[in-house]
Amino acid sequence: MNLSNAPVTVTITASDLDRAKAFYSEKLGLTVAPMEVQDPMGGVLFQAGGGTQLYIYNSGAPKATNTTASFKVDDVLATVNDLKAKGVQFESYDMPQLKTDENNIATFGGLSAAWFKDSEGNILAVANQ
Repeated sequence: MNLSNAPVTVTITASDLDRAKAFYSEKLGLTVAPMEVQDPMGGVLFQAGGGTQLYIYNSGAPKATNTTASFKVDDVLATVNDLKAKGVQFESYDMPQLKTDENNIATFGGLSAAWFKDSEGNILAVANQ
């Protein structure tokens, strides 16, 4: 079986599901999926672009220390500015392999990206690829 055409859902853990639901819907503007496709165990499924989905569930597991999801956007700077206006704080990096500019955006090899944390401390990104 080839998965190249299979839809994929990102799964992220939360220690406070209500807080996470508010962050993803109010700050990021994601739409909660209709109730008939929601998890009977209490997780929240969000609809995103291109038929993709993001699922959040309550977990005692530690948060990931890597980028858990990246949203492909046409204009990284405009998206960063829009999210900052909603109170999202972006990360700054100054490492040999990754440096962000004054707008918290890193550019390398034709890719522009910026990283931020959700309400639970999970690392998310917006990128042009």
